[in-house]
Amino acid sequence: MTLQIAFAGSRLDRADHIRADQSKLDSLMDWRARLLKLDGLDPLLTPDGTLDWGTLGDAAPDSELVFLGLRDGKGCFAEVAPKLIGSVAPANPRLWAAMSALDPEELATYGAARSLVDWHARHRFCARCGSATRLAKGGWQRNCTNEACKGEHFPRVDPVTIMLVEHSGRLLLGRQPRFPPRRFSALAGFVEPGESIEEAVAREVHEEAGVRVSSVAYVGSQPWPFPSSLMIGCYAVAVDDALTVDTTELEEADWFTREEVAAAMAGDEGGRFLAPPPQAIAHHLLKWWLER
Repeated sequence: MTLQIAFAGSRLDRADHIRADQSKLDSLMDWRARLLKLDGLDPLLTPDGTLDWGTLGDAAPDSELVFLGLRDGKGCFAEVAPKLIGSVAPANPRLWAAMSALDPEELATYGAARSLVDWHARHRFCARCGSATRLAKGGWQRNCTNEACKGEHFPRVDPVTIMLVEHSGRLLLGRQPRFPPRRFSALAGFVEPGESIEEAVAREVHEEAGVRVSSVAYVGSQPWPFPSSLMIGCYAVAVDDALTVDTTELEEADWFTREEVAAAMAGDEGGRFLAPPPQAIAHHLLKWWLER
């Protein structure tokens, strides 16, 4: 089964062959070029609920422009304003509404732009020597301005495992304190250095819920631009169902039957829990589990 995931599926040609060729980039910065309009890091939408695109003339004179890619032969760009402050905050209610309005292709384009602009806003200085950095390769790199350092820095992607854990036909789900009331979702956690995806799944489930797992399998992935994660969806089988919840990570965790999961996914507000929103990979993992 192929998961149709939010923030994936952009039709922009990323055109890597153009990024390192400044003359080709310059040739795209003409009256035909499109500038994605953002309010900080949030998208601006047209009255029709689509992404709002302007011209390069809409950018502030001292802004950096990042090259998102090509669409219909036109260069597509986003603006990194000097005063923009990057954010690691989760999506806000206004952004959730915009995410619901955008079609999948546009949502994917916005997600890539948000991650890239956010990275530039938070990486103004070299991690090796502390000197200022400057944009390179159309925005897909920043270079240290210190000639003695010449450090090269690239947009980072943080791998996160998110997993369904099953035992005797029931799923292990948890809720974090920041979740809306009664919402439960799949357990998740960052992959640590020197760790495989399978090892990360096993470690996170044991740390958060005290459960040992086996038979870890990959299901699907999702780029998640808050700020720049790659959600790696997995499935695992629990050795037993005894729970020891780490309350510094989770407010609550429990096992849910197939009927309870189906009710939540059907939008039954009178059920045992509320499902994660459709934009989240956890929603698609639950759907996958019900249909497998």
